[in-house]
Amino acid sequence: MTAAVPHIPVLLGEVVAALSPQPGDVVIDATFGAGGYTRAFLDAGATVHAFDRDPDAIAAGREWPETRGESPRLVLHPRRFSEMVASMAEAGIARVDGIAMDIGVSSMQLDQAERGFAFSSNGPLDMTMSRSGPTAADFVNEAEADEIADVLYRYGEERQSRRVARAIVAARPLATTGELAQVVRKALGFRPGDKKDPATRSFQAIRIHVNGELDELETGLSAAEALLKDGGRLAVVTFHSLEDRIVKQFFRDAANLNPRASRYLPEMQDATPARFESVTKAIRPSAAEIERNPRARSSTLRAATRTAAPAASKEYAA
Repeated sequence: MTAAVPHIPVLLGEVVAALSPQPGDVVIDATFGAGGYTRAFLDAGATVHAFDRDPDAIAAGREWPETRGESPRLVLHPRRFSEMVASMAEAGIARVDGIAMDIGVSSMQLDQAERGFAFSSNGPLDMTMSRSGPTAADFVNEAEADEIADVLYRYGEERQSRRVARAIVAARPLATTGELAQVVRKALGFRPGDKKDPATRSFQAIRIHVNGELDELETGLSAAEALLKDGGRLAVVTFHSLEDRIVKQFFRDAANLNPRASRYLPEMQDATPARFESVTKAIRPSAAEIERNPRARSSTLRAATRTAAPAASKEYAA
């Protein structure tokens, strides 16, 4: 029996190739979602530990036959992936062969109006991945205009963030995705038929802020570094420049690939051993994949291989 995967995983073939899971390997799917990567890893013969803070994703995963029996090949962890070191220790596992991370909101979350992630269909202004804690409505209705503007600028790269923030404050209280989208559109002079809806940037920014996504990513990368064995592979798929910048810099730092300050100075050997090697260049979806799955358009994959060097984080260093 094969579990149904209702949404198309992005860059699936490339992620599987990057990790190259083998029978008997232990692999972490740090962002389980609909289970697309997990299915491929299981089919390759690996045992998968899958993380997700979304209770809906975990509930769906529990229907998979691989979660049953004395030695299940799929172990679900209803936790943030930043907590993977502690969670794997509780499972009695110190090192793994591969880790995949697909950052951001899942297709399932986007397609459910009641989750409040998208403005394509009207729903409550929620946006919480864990279905708990402060919501997007709490933020837009309670935060000061300056704080809202800072969030829109930092996480949405919205150049007119202060104008949008003032409009949000003036329109409060806001309860639905449709109401928020209309406020943003009016503030920015959107006209039906424009190529890109300007509300996209604000929705992205508020979602990232509500879920602490960039902090989660940074902590998760350090956790992955600590868990991978010598020769283990890490593959990270991102969907916008803020995420990709963090991953790119992480790999450059960990592989000692940062350029020296001046080309006129002698090149000095970094005394710190590289923690990753074989860092790939950015891998992006083919035209055929984008046509098949338009949501893949903005995705970027970066991958690297762990060395035997100790983890950089003092929290995880052995």
